[in-house]
Amino acid sequence: MTPPPRFRAAIVSRIKIMADLDIAEHRRAQDGHIRLRSADHEVDVRVATLPTIFGESVVLRILDRDASTLDLARLGLDAAALAHFQPALRAQHGLILVTGPTGSGKTTTLYAALQTLNTLGVKILTIEDPVEYRLEGVSQVQVHEEAGRTFATALRSFLRADPDVIMVGKMRDADTIQAATRAALTGNLVLSTLHANDGASTVIRLLDMGVPAFLIADALRLVVAQRLVRTICAACREGYEVSADSLEPYGHTPTGHGTYTLFRGRGCPRCDFTGMKGRVGLYELMPVTRPMRELLGKVPTVDEVRALAREEGMLPLRQAALRKVIDGITSVDEVLRVTSDLT
Repeated sequence: MTPPPRFRAAIVSRIKIMADLDIAEHRRAQDGHIRLRSADHEVDVRVATLPTIFGESVVLRILDRDASTLDLARLGLDAAALAHFQPALRAQHGLILVTGPTGSGKTTTLYAALQTLNTLGVKILTIEDPVEYRLEGVSQVQVHEEAGRTFATALRSFLRADPDVIMVGKMRDADTIQAATRAALTGNLVLSTLHANDGASTVIRLLDMGVPAFLIADALRLVVAQRLVRTICAACREGYEVSADSLEPYGHTPTGHGTYTLFRGRGCPRCDFTGMKGRVGLYELMPVTRPMRELLGKVPTVDEVRALAREEGMLPLRQAALRKVIDGITSVDEVLRVTSDLT
């Protein structure tokens, strides 16, 4: 659908009204959300406006409020990944970071983790900008910088409210990161997101932002790096044979199989002739074990962290992605598109 240009201002104003934004403000970016109901299904739409030289750009991100989407097992985490994630969530304190580029599903993973923790007797506080999903039983706070309510100031207030779990929507600056790290050392489980390529580079990013190495070593419990890949359309997928050797240049570890049956989508009306329908997460989990904790205290390089993590059993993102190719969930081309920045 391409509306005529004369409707542009009216459409932008209508979206702003629905998202409770300032329709008279055209000079700065704004963020908000819209809650929509279609039949018996509810979705939240995250709204982001941006002033450009040709008028305001508006981006709408659809967030499915169906509780079944906030289930760790349905997001793409396999049994081995859950075996690392669930014990970290049961910890009484520590910092869990979910990392990845914009649009990689970090927020959904965080909310799924909160849903797992959201039981009677567990007090959960969140500070977000904006609040994307509404979770019953969770005290959610919206950032309001004009009123002085930032991530860092809210975190300091949270420590006086006796929480068990704290979720910080974004680690934007050094003050927020240091406040979250210290909160994780004082008897709180803290979950947050950070922009980093993988688990090893997350540690280096924390060091670059001024967090002392000894604090990272003491507080950090788990790093979850992730991406989103499209899945092959179930209605038109077809199998084809490849040799196992053909996957080795992409990072696949040989397993002794001579050939694999992989899948691709032919294209059909159901998937709009793309061959792909739906998305699933790729996950790399780096638990902070005792040897890793000792290494972090010595201000390591990214290569040292990555090498030790692999020795400790971490499955790198690229290899996790190739497993989903072998399982017939996604395609080699899709994996290469999403993980081109990884080794």
